[in-house]
Amino acid sequence: MNFQKVEEQVIIRDEIFAQKAEQLMPRLFEKVVKPVAIVNVNSDPHVIHGWKTEFQAPFRSLAERDFGKNDSFILDFGDHHVGYVSMSVRPVGSPPDAPLALKLTIGEMPVEMAVPFDSYDGWLSSSWLQEETIYVDVLPGVIKLPRRYSFRYIKVEIMATSPKYRVQFDHIECMAVTSADEAQVNNITHEDRLLEKLDEISIKTLADCMHEVFEDGPKRDRRLWLGDLRLQALANYETFKTNDLVKRCLYLFAAVPDQHGRIAANLFVKPQLIADDTYLFDYSLFFLSTLHDYYVVTKDAETLTELWPTAYNQVEHALNRLDENDILKDSPDWWSFIDWQEGLNKQTPSQGVLIYVLKQAIELGNILQVKEREYLQTRLKQIIAATKKHLWDEQKQFFISGNDRQISWASQIWMVSAGVLSAEEGKQLLNRLVEEKSAVGIATPYMYHHLVEALLIAGDRDKAIMEMKNYWGGMLSDGADTFWELYDPNDKTFSPYGSHLINSYCHAWSCTPTYLIRKYDL
Repeated sequence: MNFQKVEEQVIIRDEIFAQKAEQLMPRLFEKVVKPVAIVNVNSDPHVIHGWKTEFQAPFRSLAERDFGKNDSFILDFGDHHVGYVSMSVRPVGSPPDAPLALKLTIGEMPVEMAVPFDSYDGWLSSSWLQEETIYVDVLPGVIKLPRRYSFRYIKVEIMATSPKYRVQFDHIECMAVTSADEAQVNNITHEDRLLEKLDEISIKTLADCMHEVFEDGPKRDRRLWLGDLRLQALANYETFKTNDLVKRCLYLFAAVPDQHGRIAANLFVKPQLIADDTYLFDYSLFFLSTLHDYYVVTKDAETLTELWPTAYNQVEHALNRLDENDILKDSPDWWSFIDWQEGLNKQTPSQGVLIYVLKQAIELGNILQVKEREYLQTRLKQIIAATKKHLWDEQKQFFISGNDRQISWASQIWMVSAGVLSAEEGKQLLNRLVEEKSAVGIATPYMYHHLVEALLIAGDRDKAIMEMKNYWGGMLSDGADTFWELYDPNDKTFSPYGSHLINSYCHAWSCTPTYLIRKYDL
């Protein structure tokens, strides 16, 4: 992958915005959670990744067992958690005459308990794989892991004791943390039990990604990404209503534009606020989209007024990428995200994103009564006309993308979401798409969200519900406690990173069924 990076990036830091963001630092809610069982992990070719857990014994029985060199056990915490692990360990037998050496493997899925991490050969850093080697010099002792982990399972391997002693474990627990306030959520009872379950797991997914910022994933990358933020914010408005966290994230992005005023695709917040040097066309535009959605919910005029110049700047940069025909210039680098689908051409779906965000920009411009709104209205009409002229294939009855005139799901979905067609035309287009076997498909829950919402925008409620139940319901059938970063029902080993070991199994952009169910009253 060719990452688009800005040469000689210069960040123009806005200290006022940075200070406002810090004043909005959320409270973290803490809860102690304990393992529920000791389990085995066994191979099974019929389950996802080929590994499943089987109950061995209740957790309370662990206190009755002792362990020596090369022994191991796997703990199941019963659900996905994000937090800080601690455990007590004591010697049994003679006084310990050598340190205790432990290896802890911490994972979200059974496969992480079964496949050695040293077999990983992907292009993302292996340091994201969650494991610890610990030496305990003084026994008995308490082990407190300083790192925050995202997991359901912990495998404990005794690497070394000495012939004179063995060890026992107790008080194993996790201090789970989140900035999501569960008390704010109105639980729903749905006549369709699957939709109710999708709502429940979506909320859990969102909560486990809410910390000092809306993280994309608590296992990996633990960062604030704009594409994820937009969807997390939508789900948050319908559930936790932690709206100040959305506001904080907006100010964080606005605090660190580059010398051209561009917003980075993601931010680091430790050891201090740092803008990444990756810039994506669609993600930058989603700063304005997120601001629009935040204002619609909160009517926070002060924040809208302060952040409008930053948001409008992203639109200006996007418009500068249009060619003489008002069509976005394509390029082989990673200039726009859209989806992880291999071989996807980004030109036309990005054109759809531009139209979608331009409409939101005009709404905000009208609210603020800024002079730019008239210019935006003119450009919107021109760009829609150009899109229909140059990107619509009348013979094929699809929008095409790139020099190869690619037909993709992403292109059709974003054109429907942007309202380039009427609702009825959009419904017919999406119905034809199902029959178009050569169309480039969808790789992530991120893009499946946009498919379901496009179907709802087009008025095809039944098909939207069916797609949501089939896709997110498929994850549930495959053992999801929280919804995953990646899921291909036809290739359950799929990973854009070279190995599904590094995939995130609690991921922000997968949390939107709760938004779709509640917002559209499904």
